[in-house]
Amino acid sequence: MKNDRWVWYKEAVPQKGGEGVTRRVLAYSDELMVVENTFEKGAVGALHHHPHTQITYVASGVFEFEIEGEKKIVRKGDTMLKKDGVEHGCVCLEEGVLLDIFNPYREDFVGD
Repeated sequence: MKNDRWVWYKEAVPQKGGEGVTRRVLAYSDELMVVENTFEKGAVGALHHHPHTQITYVASGVFEFEIEGEKKIVRKGDTMLKKDGVEHGCVCLEEGVLLDIFNPYREDFVGD
């Protein structure tokens, strides 16, 4: 799938991204990756950090995000920037979907 020009959603294999979270790796190259995360209400994206810059777009739902100790409620259309190494996580308050964009791509998500 790496460097594929066209990525069909029905062919993006769902993976368990945590309890109540389904992750789908979509298009990616060495420099950039898009990942869809579908959350059930109450699901938690545990606090973590990684050496990737990440932008998260809220496609649907309501989430409480924590970034570097600061908590905010985010909804459809909101975005968050997390520079590499910044601790972040979330709790899903109303089921929803997050789109994550990473630079560079997350090797741990695809086993490359």
